[in-house]
Amino acid sequence: MRLETLNEGAAKTAVRGETPTRWLSRALASDTSAAYAFVAPAFFLLLFLVAYPFVLSLWFSLSDARVGETGSFVGLDNFRRLLGSSIFIQTLQNSMVFTAAALGLKTVLGMALALLLFRVARFKRLIRGAVLLPFIVPTALSTLVWWWMFEPMYSVVNWTLKGLHIVNHDIPWLPDPYLAMCTVVLVNTWRGLPFFAITLLAGLVSIPRELYEAAESDGAGPVGRFWHVTLPLLQPVLAVVILFSAIFTLADFNIVYVLTKGGPMNMTHLFATYSFALGLQSGQVGQGAAVSLFLFPILLAVVFVQLRLVRQSTTL
Repeated sequence: MRLETLNEGAAKTAVRGETPTRWLSRALASDTSAAYAFVAPAFFLLLFLVAYPFVLSLWFSLSDARVGETGSFVGLDNFRRLLGSSIFIQTLQNSMVFTAAALGLKTVLGMALALLLFRVARFKRLIRGAVLLPFIVPTALSTLVWWWMFEPMYSVVNWTLKGLHIVNHDIPWLPDPYLAMCTVVLVNTWRGLPFFAITLLAGLVSIPRELYEAAESDGAGPVGRFWHVTLPLLQPVLAVVILFSAIFTLADFNIVYVLTKGGPMNMTHLFATYSFALGLQSGQVGQGAAVSLFLFPILLAVVFVQLRLVRQSTTL
């Protein structure tokens, strides 16, 4: 249809004595202007929603601003104070451990769940829809239910474990620093598992069946077909899923804040929760903004590495 329009336009230009080259340049210029006009509203909206808050956070991080006060320029003093803070160093360690553990669990369990959903034949639409429920329910609401399940006084988990005679005493899931970290990792894994499973399931569906038949005819078993057919062809999808999940996990706030608020003993503080505690609860807006900006180079490094992996996997 587009080619016919161009041919008709070229014929009309011949009648008017205009060269086809000049007409084509004019047509492309008009299309480009129209494209810019359509893209402009989204560009300015993105500029307002992303660029302006980022520049404002950058200014706050370089100032001694407090709640209700604009503050003055202090340079890199906020960053120097954070690097000398034991709580910030603990937050950095917590964020790395939390992200690595949650990503590892979501990758392994998400792949297993995707393979299981791929094999389900009966009621597959209903089951696949049910898998998405943790991802659909608001994070704060679902995390509040998890808090009730692990809360020391009314813990449903402890009641169940004692009823099954697995333990004979209450386990301090949230008061204990290390168990609290395990708990927030568990809830984050539960929350992000549907994203992994459904996305990897879409990748599994797109793999041609002929490849499995050829591998089976060559004597490959289930493990061999997964290792030599499924996993290599899922690498681009898996890399993108891990990339987005790493960004969401590093910037997680709701789960940790509802369950532990960064405690006990700051052992579950992440960048988002510590930035909130400093910037809003303590009123130190400058230092809170500096904490949030520490996340920026880490995310850039994660995006760079993952994009390199995606490019390598697609060129193989």
